[in-house]
Amino acid sequence: MFLDRVKIHIKGGKGGNGCVSFYRAKYITHGGPDGGDGGKGGDIIFEVDTGAATLMDFRYKKVFKAENGRDGEKRNRSGADGQSVIIKVPAGTIIREANSNKIMADLTKPGEKRTLIKGGRGGRGNQHFATAQRQAPRYCEAGKEAAEYDVILELKLIADVGLVGLPSAGKSTILKMATNANPKIAAYHFTTLSPNLGVVRGNFSREFVLADIPGLIEGASEGVGLGHDFLRHIERTKAFIHVVDAGAIEGDDPVKSIRLINDELRKYNEELLDRPMIIAANKMDLPDAEENLLRIKETFEPEGMKVIPITAAANKGIDVLIREAAKILEDCPDEVVMFEEDYDFDRYEEGASEETGGFTVTKIEEGYYLVEGVGVEKMIGYTNIDNEQGFAFFQRYIREKGIVDALKEKGIKDGDTVRIYDLEFEFFD
Repeated sequence: MFLDRVKIHIKGGKGGNGCVSFYRAKYITHGGPDGGDGGKGGDIIFEVDTGAATLMDFRYKKVFKAENGRDGEKRNRSGADGQSVIIKVPAGTIIREANSNKIMADLTKPGEKRTLIKGGRGGRGNQHFATAQRQAPRYCEAGKEAAEYDVILELKLIADVGLVGLPSAGKSTILKMATNANPKIAAYHFTTLSPNLGVVRGNFSREFVLADIPGLIEGASEGVGLGHDFLRHIERTKAFIHVVDAGAIEGDDPVKSIRLINDELRKYNEELLDRPMIIAANKMDLPDAEENLLRIKETFEPEGMKVIPITAAANKGIDVLIREAAKILEDCPDEVVMFEEDYDFDRYEEGASEETGGFTVTKIEEGYYLVEGVGVEKMIGYTNIDNEQGFAFFQRYIREKGIVDALKEKGIKDGDTVRIYDLEFEFFD
């Protein structure tokens, strides 16, 4: 079974919690804080597996979770990091975030690895929170949660040239004659229910990958039949061979058939018709083929599409067709057609939400409050609060982001202490 689209759930490992501990030994009853840090959570990593051709491995396993980090321990011992999960996918797999349908990654290179989710950071032990004024902190950080997503894995085959056309036009026969592929062939519609790939080798300017895209029909761009399932596999191809039944054995007008398929390509993705296209006028051994060939040439060669007569079943004209395709590829870039990755990871990781603006406020004890958040931490990192301008920016930031209001909701009073990572200050409204 050829499976080329599947939805799965992925979740990074949570960071381990920091530890609250104080050094104790013989004759030492009031030692300093020695709580260790929590371990980092495991990552979710996708890797291209050259041995995989479909997404069949995901037919039954739909949930992938990385291991959580271990909690910190006393004596400044850090917890172990969680084990990462490596998910192997075929080359040409696009990963989309399910809710937005935006592209998170496009994996095309053999052995390519992409860390899609970083494990949560381990919480710091209480040893990090000791100050001259607070020498016995009974507080540690909790481990951070990692991101989790529902994602859609979508396989778009990587081929240099795609064979397109109506059902029974002869695409599978061309693939069989021109390559080492062995597709199923029969004289009825939709013999091919999944794309087939073959490598063209021989006395041509280069080797290239040829793909037989299953027969398209009117309305395919709108999902009629298996339209979308078929069409997604032509998006990476650099050029097309449009196969048409010049003998009109099914009673279809070959010129109208070509127009119909090209119109479906345009509706699905207008850029597809900007790519080079050769028309293979097949079944030239039939009575009406010569007359139809002339009409096809008169109509489409002025539009820049070269028309080559062939009889695929008798292996006539195949060499000329493949040689022309190889010639076109010489002018095409070698790079695989890639898709823009447009998912905003930073927005998710900063945790921007209407309720908190990407931060949390915790009341540790009476008169002592902790503010955390990725955005807040970044602000502290690039702000010099030792000068007047930097301190003014800091004050403006915590007010505009709603941090002051959140502290008030927690019950803070003038003179209470606020800690933002390594910074402590007294609160005055």
